[in-house]
Amino acid sequence: MSFPDLTRNSYQRGVSPQQWLGLCKLLVQQQGVGVHIDVSAAISNTILELFRLYPADPTLREYLQLALSDGLLSNAVFVCTFLRAARDPELQNVSTLDMLCRLALNTHYTSGLPPVGSIVPLADPQVSVLSRVQDALALLRIAHSLPPSNFHHLVLSASELAILLLSCVTDMSQISTAQAMIYLGDANDVLHSLRLSPELRQVLEGFVLSLSLLMGDDAKAVRDAQMLHTMQLTMGKTDMLDTNVETDTITCGLLLQGLVVSRTNDFGAGSESEAVAIMTGTLRWTSWAPNVFCTQLLVAALTCVAQSSPKGDHESSFSLWRAFVIGRLPRLLFALERSLEVRGTTEADLRAAMHAALSSLSQRSDLLAQCDAVAKQARGNDSSQDSNTSQRSFIREFIQQLLAVGIIEHAFAVTIDPMMINDYTSRLQTEAFEHGCSIETYLDSRLTSESSPEDTLSLLEKIRQEPGTQHFFADVVQKRFTSHSKLLELEHLSHLTRTLYTHDFALDILSLHLKISYLICDALEIILEYDCETVGDPQTAVSHLGDIVLFTEMALAKFRISSPIIKGGKTYRTELLRHTSRVYQADELSPEHKSAFTTWFKAIFDSSSEGIDDAILRTTKPQILLQISATLFSQAAVARHESRIDIETLQTGMSYFLGPLLRWTLVGVIHAMLFEIQHRALFAPWHLSIVQAILCSSSCPLVVRRLCSPSCLRLLSGKRIQAIPVNPLLDISVIRATCFQTLGVKKDPSCKALEDYQISPATKWIDFPRQEIHEALALARGHKAPRIDVTRCLTTTSHSKFLHLLWSELSVASSLGDMETCKRLATFVLAVPRQLSSAPPLLPIFMYNVLPSLIAAIDQQPATEKGMNTQLLVTIVSSTLTAALHIEWAVQTVCEEQHFVLGQPSAAVARRVATNLRAQKNSSSTSATILQRLGSSPTFVTNFPVFVM
Repeated sequence: MSFPDLTRNSYQRGVSPQQWLGLCKLLVQQQGVGVHIDVSAAISNTILELFRLYPADPTLREYLQLALSDGLLSNAVFVCTFLRAARDPELQNVSTLDMLCRLALNTHYTSGLPPVGSIVPLADPQVSVLSRVQDALALLRIAHSLPPSNFHHLVLSASELAILLLSCVTDMSQISTAQAMIYLGDANDVLHSLRLSPELRQVLEGFVLSLSLLMGDDAKAVRDAQMLHTMQLTMGKTDMLDTNVETDTITCGLLLQGLVVSRTNDFGAGSESEAVAIMTGTLRWTSWAPNVFCTQLLVAALTCVAQSSPKGDHESSFSLWRAFVIGRLPRLLFALERSLEVRGTTEADLRAAMHAALSSLSQRSDLLAQCDAVAKQARGNDSSQDSNTSQRSFIREFIQQLLAVGIIEHAFAVTIDPMMINDYTSRLQTEAFEHGCSIETYLDSRLTSESSPEDTLSLLEKIRQEPGTQHFFADVVQKRFTSHSKLLELEHLSHLTRTLYTHDFALDILSLHLKISYLICDALEIILEYDCETVGDPQTAVSHLGDIVLFTEMALAKFRISSPIIKGGKTYRTELLRHTSRVYQADELSPEHKSAFTTWFKAIFDSSSEGIDDAILRTTKPQILLQISATLFSQAAVARHESRIDIETLQTGMSYFLGPLLRWTLVGVIHAMLFEIQHRALFAPWHLSIVQAILCSSSCPLVVRRLCSPSCLRLLSGKRIQAIPVNPLLDISVIRATCFQTLGVKKDPSCKALEDYQISPATKWIDFPRQEIHEALALARGHKAPRIDVTRCLTTTSHSKFLHLLWSELSVASSLGDMETCKRLATFVLAVPRQLSSAPPLLPIFMYNVLPSLIAAIDQQPATEKGMNTQLLVTIVSSTLTAALHIEWAVQTVCEEQHFVLGQPSAAVARRVATNLRAQKNSSSTSATILQRLGSSPTFVTNFPVFVM
């Protein structure tokens, strides 16, 4: 029996505190563990959990008091666990909290020990002590927020505990500037928003002074600026650098578009804590009241849905946005609410804010009608929609999911939609109920290899139509994937991965709910390490592994994942599957690869060979086979051109690769053939015939065609295709028709080009960043939700060129009166973190490299243009640094990560910008103006005292 079980059972069965203590000591002796931190923490946490159910219970208090006086429970451990538990709303009862706080204080006073050793452990690092100080300040806020009591003095008790913890802070030299700014903000918030005792105020002011000196700036200026900031927030004022536009939907539109477009990135929709951190940072940066933030967020979400209908060359994205807004966003909002509650922030009352936001949203009949129109249009093209789903309005489905996750109250939901009283149950929930199990268990039972392809397709269609079930589907897939990977159950994993790459929308659902890159890591680990040396049936094993390879290639291509993936401290590189098209020269192959190449070439492309046997599969790692397949076909094409092998031998060799055994290597093979055609047209006469034979074969997997058709059509639309000699096996029109059919393009197969970015001319691809910025500005002007895929823009140009291009477009837009739009677009580009393992963040590059060159150029401009551009620079610098600070704080607190997601701490970036501006202010009027305007902004100086004039 464990200590939690013993404590829980003892209390519930009426065991006296003395008897319970004796049983605990007996358990310590039996287990031979001694009394250590884990035992203390287990006992303390269990009793605190019981206090949630039995507030201010005197028996539980006696349990704690006996354990503390006997030494079974350390007072330092109790203080730590109590302060954390006090953030839970279920424990926030005045009598309970005061009882627990007094117990900790009395234990300390009777011990005769100093606070270090009693309130905090002797060996605790200062970072941990400061974390407890934050918890104590949170308790102080809670104490002031609860109704006063004549019998309990929680504010006094919490103040005493805070004073004792602050006295334990002795050395802050090891904490970073960013952490210091977080602690400084918390302390100043308490100083200026709560009525404190003189003793606590004196100690807290000393703490603030120490932090200010640590940051290297004038302490008085910091305190004054913080006080101005607090007064400004209290009075609802704003200044010239941060106009609080409460009708703005651009910010939340960019936020949501970023979560969906970059859903597989480190800060996309699939990464819950990171997505919540971005939302938290945005809330703090905008300084919007929670109800304003929620309103803007919901309006932006439905705006994204309303503009998801097909336009021009862009396909409809309604299904994806429906899945996000109905299936994912309510859970992110619930996680945001929990995060705010745990940290005791002033924005914690998100539920009331959501009620206000929905009330406001219900008045937007035009927007709601647009969403229903887009949904109706999508249903018109989807015969699989059931009548129950098709008759429900979009907003009703959304409210239903908000209600299901518990972020709004049922009584309120009925006021918005009286039909909500008829509780909606999805088809899958009904089926699960009929089978007497939960929906997770039901989905798990249906996603097995025993299910027929038709049954699997039917299940996935129901999941697609019912966004409320998609979270459970993602959870089941993640658990299955992890379990099968750890146990190397290739047959089950093969079925699961084949299901995912065959049904494209299943991957989209997963990408919204989980880190799909982590699934890729599990797959990569198997692909890299697996060999068939000891398996009973290597041919079946290789076939199963092939499905895992095809899934991984599909996921990497679909979500454009190219940078290394970090999981659990380990880095997984994706080059193996992204470079399968590389053709090696003989001297580039290792001895192992060279031996495998010789063996396989003879087995496949030698007319005297008896084919592929188990022995060759056992001696060749699948990883090596994947790497040499392109080279095998390249050499076979050369051999046919030189008449060393005949057509029949070539076709026989290709037939091996069209079977289940080797078809997982075909993506690299086809891309290698296309590459050699592009670079050696006259000397690659058989390569396109090989592409046709593979791609147009009925045995070619659809996933291979999908991955290769864009590259194939791009080649066929170029002029070099005319240089390819004619041969009897080649029919280019058949290749085009196959590719168009695969991509679902309704065009004449004989046309020479496809107007789509994937296969369009290189000039259009290179101009993508400019088009993306133009479209974002146009959407913002049209009061729609703008989007800009920064990650993809950076694949077509360098960071500095992109930032200069962004500036030039924003400069033009600001001259037309779009200053606020420019500010918010620039802030999104510079201050929102993206993939951590890819290229460097943009904020330091802009501030260190681009900003000085822009200032130099503005110095030479005419007065009118100079004034406008200077104001734009001031606005961008102020907004991006402020947003970066809040997002940096949010990531460190919500995700509990201490690394700097924007490359460097915002304080360090600000310090260097200030230093550079001061160095140039005498020779550059633009630098002097920027410095003066930033320094005269109370809000900005609050966050960055280094700009104090």
